[in-house]
Amino acid sequence: MGYFLYLSAETWTLLVALVTLAFVYSTWMFGTFKKLGVPGPKPIPFFGTMLAYRKGVFHFDGQCFKKYGKTWGIFDGRQPVLCITDPAMIKTVLVKECYSFFINRRNFRLNGPLYDAVSIAEDDQWRRIRSILSPSFTSGKLKEHFHFMTVCFFRFFGPYSMDVVTSSAFSIEIDSLNNPSDPFVTNIKKMLKFDFLNPLFLAVAFFPFLGPVFEKMEFSFFPSSVTDFFYASLKKIKSNRETSKQKSRVDILQLMIDSQKNLTGGDPDKALSDHEILSQAMIFLFAGYETTSSSLTFLAYNLATNPDVMKKLQQEIDATFPNKGPIDYQTLMDMEYLDAAINESLRLYPIVNRLERVAKASVEINNLLIPKDMVVMVPVWPLHRNPEIWPEPEKFKPERFTKGNKETIDPYTYMPFGMGPRNCIGMRFALVSMKLVMTKILQRFSFSVCNETEVRLQMLTFQLSATVKILLLIFLVYFAISCSVFHFLECSDS
Repeated sequence: MGYFLYLSAETWTLLVALVTLAFVYSTWMFGTFKKLGVPGPKPIPFFGTMLAYRKGVFHFDGQCFKKYGKTWGIFDGRQPVLCITDPAMIKTVLVKECYSFFINRRNFRLNGPLYDAVSIAEDDQWRRIRSILSPSFTSGKLKEHFHFMTVCFFRFFGPYSMDVVTSSAFSIEIDSLNNPSDPFVTNIKKMLKFDFLNPLFLAVAFFPFLGPVFEKMEFSFFPSSVTDFFYASLKKIKSNRETSKQKSRVDILQLMIDSQKNLTGGDPDKALSDHEILSQAMIFLFAGYETTSSSLTFLAYNLATNPDVMKKLQQEIDATFPNKGPIDYQTLMDMEYLDAAINESLRLYPIVNRLERVAKASVEINNLLIPKDMVVMVPVWPLHRNPEIWPEPEKFKPERFTKGNKETIDPYTYMPFGMGPRNCIGMRFALVSMKLVMTKILQRFSFSVCNETEVRLQMLTFQLSATVKILLLIFLVYFAISCSVFHFLECSDS
């Protein structure tokens, strides 16, 4: 400390100037929403309003919605973020003007080799990749994958999601429940440990000009050891298929390989490059694993804490598939109450907390001028729990989504998979796998709470998606005279 007493006047002047410049730089954008007449929480230098995320992004968004109404402004570091919950504005941003004035979520350019994944690519590259991938997720293709989704699931939803994704996408059979040390399992868990306190993320949030510098230095949010492993594994699988004389199973990877063979008549826009194929395979693996397992966990919790709903659902299952009969795709998809229960669970616990777009030009929407480069965010959690739209929003009531009621729901107030052209491409796949596993479980078991079950779920904070810290339930053998008990543990932060 005494060292500073001996600094020269020039050095002190330079230090004060640097601190002042850093302060001014970090707060320069903080007057943005005041000029626009948009309310919001007060930001602090460098962090903006990000420190409020310590209780959870969903909690922060909910509090802002209650305090400021349909529109408010926050700051991720020095980046202004306009939050909107008005359905008309949401429709304009996500659909009407999605091409002319808005691009996809913020791209920090630190994506490593995943720069050309469908969820990250932009503009013409995204349109081309999306158009090639979309046929892989039609009802017809999902029927082909359907019988590969039946794998062991009775203890953990995470391993079920992992096994279904690897089997349907790459024809790789992984028993991740009994082989938790499998490299696929360990590496994907490393990949999913990103949060808002990531030092690299904070550095870019505080000083956005560092983004291009870090990109040139090949820094990435994703561990290079993990991406290297998956790219090498998938490249080997692809190479083996191309050299093998045996006909490969038509999975998602094979459909992408077929597009590369240019079977559509010589149009290069109908094919994916080697790197693009590997990137789509990786993003499907990462996105499909945690989202499906977390959604199933929340659904199990909602059924365990609402036994009347679970009983009604089991009655529908028994009537549809008597004597625990085999499950076929079309009949499963026609089950109304099962569909309603899943939709209601996704309303209460949407996996994606926020939907983002970035204004690529200034645009006026609903008499509000949105400047160029402004991030526009739809906070899904408070939108799904708005009491003006959803009476008794905290209650689990699948009847909201049954016939007659479902048709009255504004689609821009319910968006568990996003909305518009950039919605989740794997939505159908996720719903099919959720319906299948829940039907097979409820044919044989019932969920029940135990003494250790949290009445209010403890959610992980600083996460990109909604995940529960730990959930303890038990399985009871369905319709057994003497119930056998199986303990169930889902821990999403392991």
